[in-house]
Amino acid sequence: MAENGAPRIRLGMVGGGTGAFIGYVHRIAARLDDDYELVAGALSSRPDVAVESGKNLRLADDRIYTSYEEMAARESARKDGIEAVAIVTPNHMHYGPAKAFLEAGIHVICDKPLTSTLEDARALAAIKPKKGAKFLLTHNYTGYPLVRQARELVKSGALGKIRIVQVEYPQDWLTEPVSSKQADWRTDPKRSGAGGAIGDIGTHAYNLARFVTGLKLDALSADLTSFVKGRKLDDNVQISLRFQGGARGALWASQVAVGHENGLKLRVYGEKGSIEWVQANPNEMWFAEFGKPRQLLTRGGSIAGNVAPAMNVRIPSGHPEGYLEAFATLYSQFAEVIRGNGKPYAGLLPSLADGVEGMEFITAAVQSSKNDGKWTKLTDV
Repeated sequence: MAENGAPRIRLGMVGGGTGAFIGYVHRIAARLDDDYELVAGALSSRPDVAVESGKNLRLADDRIYTSYEEMAARESARKDGIEAVAIVTPNHMHYGPAKAFLEAGIHVICDKPLTSTLEDARALAAIKPKKGAKFLLTHNYTGYPLVRQARELVKSGALGKIRIVQVEYPQDWLTEPVSSKQADWRTDPKRSGAGGAIGDIGTHAYNLARFVTGLKLDALSADLTSFVKGRKLDDNVQISLRFQGGARGALWASQVAVGHENGLKLRVYGEKGSIEWVQANPNEMWFAEFGKPRQLLTRGGSIAGNVAPAMNVRIPSGHPEGYLEAFATLYSQFAEVIRGNGKPYAGLLPSLADGVEGMEFITAAVQSSKNDGKWTKLTDV
């Protein structure tokens, strides 16, 4: 039983076997609030690894699968079959499993980006899920309490009309040619899609800016670069943004920025005030009003009584919460959606529509860059 007395949701997983980073993160997130129990998995496209991984996770032998197709068919036919599935594969293997499980009436939790192509993303959005199956896209940075607080400040008008949005996500782990399980698929167009850094981390930056500000993008001008010789996909992204209503923005995402680990940072400036949040120190956020001293807002203490961001604060202010807790927030709130109690989270959980927009963003940026930075609208791709 979950801590709130509700039965744990029976969870399956596609991908995430031995040696997979993100599968491990998803499993932690699913269990942190005790809302899910992993009972089945097709954990690798390699049958031997799938079986070994399933045994390592103590799954019953008859719940270890060597293909997601078999898993969807058999689990949907069981009385005790999985109710939700986490898809944690490389990008090109998102569409097939997501389609199979939605059509089997099983809720889907999918890592980002939604798919490897815009065509697949739109096809997935056109599916009519069986039994009202729901979909969650794990843009996990939207789960941070102070990101929720930033969103509330913008919505309240505390910043006034938004003028400028600056978001960046620099890393340095691909500064040199590297071959590893994580690097190989991310730099392979066949598995990652047309975008490298823009698909891997640029979509996170874009989604964060959209989530906090609520602004809709009108057009972008992009410069995508592959600095490492022989690399087939971009490892550095610089994009100018024009939002509907007149706001302007800039997005920088890089995996060759020496000295940065995961430097996600958002700054939003309005007519009356501004906010600044850095993922490396997620429990603090600067808020400024014109003509007044800057205020340092803290997770927990500064948001007491503010329902939307406070509903995922687990421990008292001063005890840091971070990446895993933010990830777990999406899982726990999606659990309430599955149980039919998800009304308080409307608009807070990344959706299938957000995933399609993310793929439109990638596609438009790639097209713009190929056309020497030509201004491109998402509606044109």
